[in-house]
Amino acid sequence: MEAKSFLSVEECRNVIDAIAEAENNCSGEIRVNIANNAGENVMESAVNVFYSLEMDKTQRKNGVLFFIASEDRRFAVIGDEGINNVVPENFWNDVCALMIEYFKKEEYGAGLVAGIKKCGEKLAEFFPPVDNDIDELPNEIAYEDAK
Repeated sequence: MEAKSFLSVEECRNVIDAIAEAENNCSGEIRVNIANNAGENVMESAVNVFYSLEMDKTQRKNGVLFFIASEDRRFAVIGDEGINNVVPENFWNDVCALMIEYFKKEEYGAGLVAGIKKCGEKLAEFFPPVDNDIDELPNEIAYEDAK
């Protein structure tokens, strides 16, 4: 399925709203990228897109990327070093397991929203909101192909 048609307009709106809500409760940054495919290694592709979207440039190194390869039906959730240093070791696996429950039913938008909410809760725990916090990255869904 083509990346730009992977989610309906309503699902896109729900995902963007979930990002905004999560970011209102923390100082972290969350992005979603939907690519057509992931190539050989979905994690490597996610890391490449993470850097391409300049998510590594956040002040507190607490960005999270939800990378979806729509045609491959594969995905990865990755965090920057600031969050990776504080979340429990199995945290990303737990987020992915939650999302897979939705994805099995082809509820991709709902799965993304659930994953974003779970990440937002953990980000709020370790990176609470700060005065004069600025939204460092756009909340819109990106459609960058993996390189």
